[in-house]
Amino acid sequence: MLRKRRCYAALRAALVAGCERSGFRVCHYSVLATHIHLVVEAENRESLSHGMQGLVIRMARQLNKALGRSGRVFADRYFARALKTPREVRNAIAYVYNNEQRHRFGKGAGWREIAYDRFSSASTFDGWRVAAATRHIETGPPAVARAQSWLLRVGWRRHGLLVPAYVPQWGNRW
Repeated sequence: MLRKRRCYAALRAALVAGCERSGFRVCHYSVLATHIHLVVEAENRESLSHGMQGLVIRMARQLNKALGRSGRVFADRYFARALKTPREVRNAIAYVYNNEQRHRFGKGAGWREIAYDRFSSASTFDGWRVAAATRHIETGPPAVARAQSWLLRVGWRRHGLLVPAYVPQWGNRW
């Protein structure tokens, strides 16, 4: 449902409004059918908590407005995982941008046939090793903030730029 044009527009509007707020930044995102993946930076736990709280409220209000309804939108809390190494950050970014492709095409799909996910900030990401088959370019104000931490700006690149279809498995390798 979230990947419908009307819902995605509402979520993107909420991200534009809330992607950078006092110590909290959304640096990468992907909207899937039933949930959203984010890579965020926060100065501390309190900034993360307040930033996510504000973002979830913005998203819920925008979705309710777009769908002409009211009430609770998100049933679950967010899941946070602190990323500490360049490899963890690289794998998290790849997971966020390419996870939907794994669900759609399976693990054996070749990257040459795969396009950037238009329901993500992948088209604004400058860390791709190759150009994808098609490139949807986002228009309008940015829905992500520029990363401030060394890990998210530069560190992850030590392990190589990303291929549009590489999806690391969630687990101990992060």
